[in-house]
Amino acid sequence: MIPEKEKVIVSFSGGKDSMLALHRIVESSQFEIEGLLTTVNKGYGRTSIHGVREEILDAQAEALGFLVHKVYIPKRCTNEEYEQIMEEEMKRVKEAGVKYVVFGDIFLEDIRAYRENNLKSTGVHPLFPLWGEDPKHVMNEFLSLGYETLITTINEKKLPRSFLGKTINERLLQQFPKNVDICGENGEYHTFVVNGPLFAERLKIKPGHHQVEDDYYVYQDVVFE
Repeated sequence: MIPEKEKVIVSFSGGKDSMLALHRIVESSQFEIEGLLTTVNKGYGRTSIHGVREEILDAQAEALGFLVHKVYIPKRCTNEEYEQIMEEEMKRVKEAGVKYVVFGDIFLEDIRAYRENNLKSTGVHPLFPLWGEDPKHVMNEFLSLGYETLITTINEKKLPRSFLGKTINERLLQQFPKNVDICGENGEYHTFVVNGPLFAERLKIKPGHHQVEDDYYVYQDVVFE
């Protein structure tokens, strides 16, 4: 008798690290992926931190062939509000038979501890497929698999604005300042993936004409071609 696969949901930003974590879970064949879980700012209609339009997130999920479960957060969301909203979502996930939630974190101990602590009361367990790996190896694997990703968000204190909207490749990575983590694990930048082996077809999107600033980041709008 073939053992039943454990159900997982993937915490999914649409960016490269969560995409590689998803890829590894798919390749492992040990789990049944119930869907992708993405936080969306309901005040802006965009994904949290990465700032991608909700309809483009939908197109990405469709190209990947997975359901996307959107968790809507307020325009100005406090930590307490976020934690309460996510606790309720994890309870829903648990009731759907999901045992694990997958994260694309690589080395930030405080972020991992935060996720583990918040999940303790929910009965859902965290998985970290990329944890403890050399960021250079993570990036090399991502690119060697054939994934294509755009830089959508930049912390200008760490990376010049001129990188916004660029496609990540070896030539671009060589232009990164030496103090920037190659995967942006310290919040230097965030991305959105438009093509790769899990995609049915390449997303027809491009950098738009608008860039928006807040207290921490500069966001590059991406639009349909």
